[in-house]
Amino acid sequence: MRNRAGHAIPCRMFRALALSVAQLNDPVIRRVLVQSLALTLAVFAGLGILVWWGTRALLATWSGAYSGEIASVVAVLATLLALWLLFRAVAILVVGVFADAVVETVEAKHYPAALASARAVPFHQAMIMGLRSGLRFVVVNLVVLPVYIALLVTGVGAPILFFAVNAWLLGRDLGEMVAARHMDAAAMRGWRKATGGPRFLLGLAATALFVVPVLNILAPILGAAMATHLFHGGRKG
Repeated sequence: MRNRAGHAIPCRMFRALALSVAQLNDPVIRRVLVQSLALTLAVFAGLGILVWWGTRALLATWSGAYSGEIASVVAVLATLLALWLLFRAVAILVVGVFADAVVETVEAKHYPAALASARAVPFHQAMIMGLRSGLRFVVVNLVVLPVYIALLVTGVGAPILFFAVNAWLLGRDLGEMVAARHMDAAAMRGWRKATGGPRFLLGLAATALFVVPVLNILAPILGAAMATHLFHGGRKG
């Protein structure tokens, strides 16, 4: 009995991943993928333009010579650094805006009874959830940064801590995208307390996707789809 219960959550996780990958070719999910990726890249492009403009203006006050060229180099480097450090935060924020479409598409195919009682998440609520998610990621990782650095110096544990922290964050963020369609705030608090283990594994899988080049592009969409399967699979079980 214990063995069966112990294996239930990982089995649900693999099932959720397999079903999510299989549905990537759905027209709605393809459209959301393109829209969210385009908006994410637009955010970073806008950041690069702001850095270029600010650097050029600053250099021009000292010397006009080569200010445009230097500003371009600084802007490219700053944008690449931001992509590396903040891609997860911005991607989850952006996909939060489109998450309802992904969750609804998965529910329509696999959980039609749940879809019938679901409520659409208003745009402003999706934006607030996305902003909270991005802010939590930045603040928590900044708070833990000294520990990351200390563990890197000693050569032990930094990747483990990184995965643990971000699995906790992502599990909450992705789970709430689905739960918000089916629960009020009070019910969601109880649901969070009762589903720590499954959400942590969900976050762990999503974090792993985010650190793999190319797959990180699919990570937010796959994460939202997997969260839908885990939410409804857990309720059924």
